[in-house]
Amino acid sequence: MSTVAEIYTAIQELSLQERCELEALLHPFEDDEWDKQMKRDAEPGGKLYKLMEASEKEAKAGKLVDLPVCYKK
Repeated sequence: MSTVAEIYTAIQELSLQERCELEALLHPFEDDEWDKQMKRDAEPGGKLYKLMEASEKEAKAGKLVDLPVCYKK
């Protein structure tokens, strides 16, 4: 692979996960405070952890419903 066109074509064939990995490779960045806080909140004992557990339980039980679609006129 030696031309930009070939690289572009190859990128179009990547999965979403592979594109994310490529993006992280090309544009690395450190987590800011918000990212760090979100990671802490998602860990066991964090503010979001119990909510995540409850939603996973509801999903497994088939109790999730779609949000209603709202249209502004």
